[in-house]
Amino acid sequence: MGKSLKAGLQAGFQTTWTLGKIIFPITLIVSLLQYTPILGWVAKLITPLMGIFGLSGEAAIPLVIGNFLNLYAGIGAILSLDLTVKEVFILALMLSFSHNLLIESSVAAKVGLHLWVILAVRIGLALISAFVVNLVWQGGGEMAQYGFVSSTEVVPNGWLEIISIALQKAALGVVQLALIVIPLMIAIQYLKDLGLLKVFTRWMAPVTRFLGMKENTSMTLVAGLTIGLAYGAGVMIQAVKEDNVSKKDLTLAFIFLVACHAVVEDTLIFIPLGIPVLPLLIIRLVVAVVLTITIATIWRKVEATPRRKEATYEN
Repeated sequence: MGKSLKAGLQAGFQTTWTLGKIIFPITLIVSLLQYTPILGWVAKLITPLMGIFGLSGEAAIPLVIGNFLNLYAGIGAILSLDLTVKEVFILALMLSFSHNLLIESSVAAKVGLHLWVILAVRIGLALISAFVVNLVWQGGGEMAQYGFVSSTEVVPNGWLEIISIALQKAALGVVQLALIVIPLMIAIQYLKDLGLLKVFTRWMAPVTRFLGMKENTSMTLVAGLTIGLAYGAGVMIQAVKEDNVSKKDLTLAFIFLVACHAVVEDTLIFIPLGIPVLPLLIIRLVVAVVLTITIATIWRKVEATPRRKEATYEN
């Protein structure tokens, strides 16, 4: 018991330090940018493109804020705008695929994945899904009725307060990371030492095989689905070290999680926006499954091609 606790704590603190070095500075910088004209300039740049996705020009604001910051910030920006149900649904769908890009993508790169792959998948899914929904859905023209959610925010007085708020947010991000990752690592260590992790892996085997991955990616998938990419990355880092998860399986797991990480939480927080959240959940899950299986199939065929060529030359 003591050894399990010690090993879990050590893994938890080490992972918190590894990810905290990414989360703290990025949160600090982006929090400061929030009080500058820079995000507004970016929103203006993409405003002309909004019509392609069935959105008004002002919808660029929550998109930029949600991608630079997080879902909550994006939702706060939506609440300050008069938008139709269709516009709010499209924004929610885009932000569910592509939000908090800087932190979550940097964390994914720390795990060992190519940054351009992560960005291409996340942004690509957001753009394609919005375009398709706008093309297919002819309804939703009524104005969205928001729930009992306040969009007001205290405006800091001067740069000293702004810097103080940014530092607090950055520190809070690391504290939240530690509060999730350390107990999680301890729990996983106990499960390993008791032999229960192997049982859990066997239970998840049909799911991981169906998605084109080996059994040892099960904890990575579950962590990402429940607690998200940033916090779930801690489990992924440990999986690479201890469970010998291959680069291929790690990439497939991350592609799946890019589409539907923290799938319950990220879906429920859109309820106050007055949109149908069940279709949002279904779209994310279906896209994640189809995309992962497709890439896994293509990957297998590419791997098999050299072997076929070698067999041909031998004959």
